[in-house]
Amino acid sequence: MKIICDRSSLSQAVAGVSKAVTNRSSIPVLEGIHMKADGFALTLTGYDLEMGITTTIEANVLSPGEIVLPAKLFGDMVRRLNSDEIEITVSETNATTIKGGITEYDVMGMNPGDYPSMPSTGAEKTFDLEPAEVRRIIDTTLFAVAQDDKRPAHTGELFCITPDKLTVVALDGFRLAIVEKKIEATKDINIIIPQKTLAEVTRLMGEEEQEGDMVHIAANRRFVVFSSRRYTITSRLIEGDFLDYERVIPEGYKTRVTVDVRDFANSIERASLIITERLKNPLRVRFKDDLVTVRCQTTLGKVVDELPAKVEGPEIEIGFNNRYLLDALRYSGCDKVVLEMTGPLSPVKVLPPDGDDFLFLVLPVRFKNE
Repeated sequence: MKIICDRSSLSQAVAGVSKAVTNRSSIPVLEGIHMKADGFALTLTGYDLEMGITTTIEANVLSPGEIVLPAKLFGDMVRRLNSDEIEITVSETNATTIKGGITEYDVMGMNPGDYPSMPSTGAEKTFDLEPAEVRRIIDTTLFAVAQDDKRPAHTGELFCITPDKLTVVALDGFRLAIVEKKIEATKDINIIIPQKTLAEVTRLMGEEEQEGDMVHIAANRRFVVFSSRRYTITSRLIEGDFLDYERVIPEGYKTRVTVDVRDFANSIERASLIITERLKNPLRVRFKDDLVTVRCQTTLGKVVDELPAKVEGPEIEIGFNNRYLLDALRYSGCDKVVLEMTGPLSPVKVLPPDGDDFLFLVLPVRFKNE
């Protein structure tokens, strides 16, 4: 194998597929990137047996072939070479020369025959989304995915796909995030996609720049495939039962508050200065007479802060985990949000002031003296 290609394109491609490469594995070849040169293209693949990322760049293929190179080492070499073009030559023994300008590296590649084949998913095209919408949906919900594996199904996001609507749900037992989007889908299916996969989808596909770019989603009961102009991401799905999330959403409200997101977030951050990992007292937030009062007390000190808001309904005081409430504000993407509350111990709904772009639930914290 011998090729010449653009250094910048190769560096970007290596960085992209490396996110699917295992850092440490009992199978050494999984720590590498598989490269195949054929025609006028070089195809790069990273695969950890759960998720695979593939991309293709233009290359002058002087001799076709394939090789597996250690992902981190290869990426560092390509990034540091001081030239616009890179020449890669692979011998029959997998000895590989990487040359750029006057710099030349010699490394030992791994046998491409040992690299596992990407699964034949059989997933059929299900629906399309614009890259910006893909990023918005994932960014708005991913913060609520569970970080522990006590319930494996909650370490991913539920995609409820119907012929005319996509509903994406994430929850971790303390908060819940829901986004709905009108789509045209070819099937009716519910799937749970791992958090890691969705993070890479938004990173690699959320900023496609050419007009008319789309992200194509194909799914079945075992796999999901996201494909765009530059990348294809294939992932196994999470098996298990997702919580019946509709059952936990309160109906109606008694108190409704419209508040400025930035002002409320700044107030929470000021109060959070006396909260640490060891001192995790909740925030006491009171909504009364068009005023929000934020209080907190720990052994480090005491804080009281206020900000204006539109308060409709009876006075209410609720305890919040500062980080959970702050996340709901930050990921709303709005200038103002609406909080709907039915009682001091009931989940609080966080909504956009207009429309139904998202719905967040934040569970309150019971005060110790109650």
